[in-house]
Amino acid sequence: MDITRISRLRDYGVFRDFTWPADLPGFGRYNLIYGWNASGKTLLSRVFAGLQRGSPPDCDDILLELSGGDRIRREDFEMARHQVAVRVFNRDFVTESVFPVDGGDVSPIFVVGKESVEKQKEVEQLKRKLADAQTTLDSGRSKKQNAESALDKHCIDRATLIRETLRSSGSNPYNNYDKSYFRDRAQKMAANGDKEAHQLSASDRERLFAQHGADLKLKIYEVSYEPPNLAALTETVAQLLKTTVVSGAIQSLKDDPTLSSWVHHGLGLHQGRSSERCLFCEQPLPGSRLAELEAHFNIEYEQFLVSLDAQIATLAASSKTADTLVPPNRAELYQDLVADYDAAAASLLAARDSTKKYLDSLVQALTDKKDRAFESLDFNVTVPDADSGAADRLSRIIRKHNQACDDFQTRVTDARKRLEANSIADALDEFVRLRDAISKFETLIEEATTQVKPLNHEIQRLEGEIVDHRQPAEELNRDLRNYLGHDELSLETEETGYAITRNGISAQALSEGETTAIALLYFLKSLQDRRFELAHGVVVLDDPVSSLDSNALYLAFGFIRERTQQAGQLFILTHNFTFFRQVRNWFHHLKGQNKKDVSQRPARFYMLDCAFDGEQRCSSIRPLDPLLEQYDSEYHYLFARIYRETKALPRVALEESYIFPNMARRLLEAFLAFRQPQVSGELWHKFKEVKFDEAKKLRILRFLHTHSHSDVIGEPDHDPSLLGEARAVLTDLLELIKDQDPAHYAAMVELVDQPDEEGAVR
Repeated sequence: MDITRISRLRDYGVFRDFTWPADLPGFGRYNLIYGWNASGKTLLSRVFAGLQRGSPPDCDDILLELSGGDRIRREDFEMARHQVAVRVFNRDFVTESVFPVDGGDVSPIFVVGKESVEKQKEVEQLKRKLADAQTTLDSGRSKKQNAESALDKHCIDRATLIRETLRSSGSNPYNNYDKSYFRDRAQKMAANGDKEAHQLSASDRERLFAQHGADLKLKIYEVSYEPPNLAALTETVAQLLKTTVVSGAIQSLKDDPTLSSWVHHGLGLHQGRSSERCLFCEQPLPGSRLAELEAHFNIEYEQFLVSLDAQIATLAASSKTADTLVPPNRAELYQDLVADYDAAAASLLAARDSTKKYLDSLVQALTDKKDRAFESLDFNVTVPDADSGAADRLSRIIRKHNQACDDFQTRVTDARKRLEANSIADALDEFVRLRDAISKFETLIEEATTQVKPLNHEIQRLEGEIVDHRQPAEELNRDLRNYLGHDELSLETEETGYAITRNGISAQALSEGETTAIALLYFLKSLQDRRFELAHGVVVLDDPVSSLDSNALYLAFGFIRERTQQAGQLFILTHNFTFFRQVRNWFHHLKGQNKKDVSQRPARFYMLDCAFDGEQRCSSIRPLDPLLEQYDSEYHYLFARIYRETKALPRVALEESYIFPNMARRLLEAFLAFRQPQVSGELWHKFKEVKFDEAKKLRILRFLHTHSHSDVIGEPDHDPSLLGEARAVLTDLLELIKDQDPAHYAAMVELVDQPDEEGAVR
């Protein structure tokens, strides 16, 4: 698949905002791009190298068009390397593949012999199977890695939750709880299948959280309380209320209990005294009155009152015992026991209050009976159902508390273990799902690996029979001998590639010409590598003859033409006009190149035009200037550019003049080489022999020396006022040429002013 055009290239070096011109023919099978240094040739070669590597250039935007209408955007480069097979020769290739910075061997080249074609086909079939198996293997590894990451994150999250929940001050193993602890315990729980046994209810979790966070407390005394037998007491009180005293009763006292009590008390005061007067009114007592009263309050009556008082005292004592019953302070108990304690304490207090109230009612009934000892009283009441076991339940809770004090650390540890197990049980289903997913992908990987390994082994076996990188080394050494004219330099085969030697010793301090020769020949030989199909590939050479002398240049061109003419598509970029002319002539003689329809021609010619947009240099691809394409000298093109500049409208941007000092210098050097062949040396040696206006000669020479830099278009930081004289100096230069050779000048002007094929003046 061919590359038809670079539709868009933005913010990439000097390609600020390039868009393929609508009238510019697309790339052909053979493409020659001419451009001076710093015009963007290497940048273009790196665009093609990006396709080879599968990584886009560091630009803001790029769009390539392929034959068939496919397009490659920045994000498509990785996939595009499978669509377009590209090989690029540029300075990066030299430093990365031929002369690596790390000093390693040159990468090997593998070729396939004719006798191994059938085996190679078999290798290709095996490689397709291997690619499918490898894709499955890579997919399985990727999915397994994702599953392992998901399981790892799950374990980390759950371990973090457990650690943050169960951590505490002091020595506590849960302070350092991590994913490995969680994973081990989850594995064991899953293996045992007892997840449900470790799951807790909400109340259990709350109780265990309380145990986990508890502080050591003191023991407390148990509640000691024996509730009275209310039924028996009730029966005793009922019997006393029914009992009556038989006596010589005085009716008025019998009918008035209050009066009877008062008189009974007064009788006690009079007995034992000798006075016969009433202690209340001091009137004489009737002689029989005391005897009558004593008969009324006889011994039986007194004994009955004593019985009543005794029973009242018993009841009062039980009431007082109940009244003094107070449960311990709930704050003294461990928090997990408080709920049970509150319920038991509430029951106990309710039973206490009910019992006390009932005992008080019995006391009141007996107190009333004392005033009505001569009456039989009924006592119909319901004995309250007091909770007689409340005290025992409360005591059991207190015993638990006291036992917890003895077993504090064991209790806390057990609570933490149960809470940990509950948390693991809650997350176990997800853990098992993620773990089983990993197992599934491991099975997939194992199955794919069993396919990949034998395929690799078989491919290696076949390739070992059909390929060998010693053969390319021998051929490269033969090329080097032919190219350099000696056999001092050679490539020695190593296990992983080639080592460059000089007379059998590792070569050091290679000359620039030797470096270029080895790199270029190595690249051209690599086009025969079995991993690259030349007839369907794209070959790009960026300034392949840089720093070569003229003899080496022609040799290099011969190798390039021989090794690349069968390429599916060829791009050659250069600033060297001699090499440009050789390639141009080659392309001009290609079959079909004379067709009138440009789109039917196999070769296309372009140039890089680098100009200023007012702020910065901007490069673009445009058609090759007709003077460069049609004539065998760069001189025609340089004369035309300078001539057109002197005839153009006044220039506004000073920066646009930067290109002309170099052009003027090269034009003058070429002209004087012809006019002053007898003078050798620097330009000024030839220039001083020219008979011309000395002031203008000085201005021309100053302009060239100040602003030109050989064949490099620079951006010098010198006096811009001198650069502003560019048009006037160029006019002086043309005037000098005209003065020295009027006929030559007239012929050149006539050539430049001729219209092109479309009728426009060149």
